[in-house]
Amino acid sequence: MAAFAEIQSVPEAQNAPVDVTPQPRKKLLGREFYKSIGSPKYIVAPMVDRSEFAWRMLTRSFMSPEDAKRLLSYSPMYHARLFREQAAVRSQHFQPTRAAAGQNDESLFLDGNPSIDRPLFVQFCANDPEDFLEAARHVVPYCDAVDLNLGCPQGIAKKGNYGAFLQEDWDLIYKLINRLHTELSIPITAKFRIQETKEKTLEYAKMILSAGANIITLHGRRREQKGHATGLADWGYIRYLRDNLPPETVIFANGNNLNHDDLERCLEETGADGVMSAEGNLSDPSIFGKLPPVGSEGREYWRGENGKGGYRLDAVLRRYLDIIYKYVLETPGPERKPLYLPSDPKEEEPEPETTAEEEPEDGPPKKKQKQSKSKNKRPNSPSLGVMQGHLFQLLRPMIGLHTNVRDALARSRPGDMPAFEHVLSLVEKAVKSGLDEYEQFPERFAESPDAQLTGSKATIAQYGRPFWVCQPHIRPLPEEALENGALKLKKNAVKNESKENGSEEKATNAGAENSAAPSADLADASTTPLVSG
Repeated sequence: MAAFAEIQSVPEAQNAPVDVTPQPRKKLLGREFYKSIGSPKYIVAPMVDRSEFAWRMLTRSFMSPEDAKRLLSYSPMYHARLFREQAAVRSQHFQPTRAAAGQNDESLFLDGNPSIDRPLFVQFCANDPEDFLEAARHVVPYCDAVDLNLGCPQGIAKKGNYGAFLQEDWDLIYKLINRLHTELSIPITAKFRIQETKEKTLEYAKMILSAGANIITLHGRRREQKGHATGLADWGYIRYLRDNLPPETVIFANGNNLNHDDLERCLEETGADGVMSAEGNLSDPSIFGKLPPVGSEGREYWRGENGKGGYRLDAVLRRYLDIIYKYVLETPGPERKPLYLPSDPKEEEPEPETTAEEEPEDGPPKKKQKQSKSKNKRPNSPSLGVMQGHLFQLLRPMIGLHTNVRDALARSRPGDMPAFEHVLSLVEKAVKSGLDEYEQFPERFAESPDAQLTGSKATIAQYGRPFWVCQPHIRPLPEEALENGALKLKKNAVKNESKENGSEEKATNAGAENSAAPSADLADASTTPLVSG
């Protein structure tokens, strides 16, 4: 048990950053390049304001030191023009040296540091070859490749003319990739979405490869599939590329990877070289790590009577905060007691202390107070500014039941570590209450063997865990979202439907057949996620 727990702690093999001056290297291409970075099988996806340094380190911490070295990570998506033009944007989002973090020191720091943060690809959205090239030159010494985002489906990408909204302009895409392929000293890669047909997707991929892309990542969803219209990714498209492109083509698969078992299944079904996780990684940063054997769970991992389990939320939050202290703040974290287990000797509960920040779970909300300018000031580390967003996604299973955790998290501010420690203390109490309830009343958590479940309910039954365990967020399928009003037909679609006499039944059947690939006539009635596609 002790041996496994030691492997899973924040790896000591990944020591504090050292000054390793980047050396010029021969530019390798295609599969030769892929082999040179360790032929990574698992990949942390590029995510807007989510795949930053501390989260990459947290993800690696659940892997053995050797496996962690082979994990490929992408940076968050950066805007090429802004990154090129504004030094403040570069230092705010990418800190490879201490100077970029505001220190009077040119030594290597966090992003892309060879001792702790490689291999690393840096992703940009771009629509101008010159902007793309000049932005990329800023990161060349600190990463292994530069990636072009051709998959972002969000409205801001449409407005800015980048991401998936370039896919009709093949000439521009070719110029963007080819310019970097011919003039940049490191490889260029690209990430994109499936097209209307497998044949068109193949032609699209061939064009991207002919422009000079050394690795391609295919997300098995179309541009329209986002928010409540996300539906299911189609791995068949990825398999089609694998079967129809030369074997030396390196392909990464993306989409529908909710837990570790899905990763292996995806690799097998698609034939891809590597598998990428975005939202699955945000819900469970241990997704790439091996599960502890039965009987070796320790205090961090929980396994139920049915054999299903996962890492405890309090354990993951502790790791995350400790990584922030160690690498970002470079200060010792607080001393922590061992995580609670119901089998521990019973201790007398201390008198609860009421803090200014804690509210009773059922009490009225406090009046909103104006925040001082100092509290609203953006911290100088990209890893601090996104902590609250990460924790809302990580703690999603818990905060609906334990609203005091939600409220405390909502009051946290970037860089306010006492506030996040307070959130941790509430999470630990919530986990303790859940573990105790499971020990006393396991029947409350038992699955009904006779339940006939379909759609997202069946998926939740398969992937769901008790609230104190990391688990994927399962969205309703598009037809379910239509039924409950979260997804609506666009006005022109409703108008066309009403014109067709007796077409209601036909439309319903067609909608069911195409549930895994929603049409452009569906409008999401809620906020779309931050994952960039």
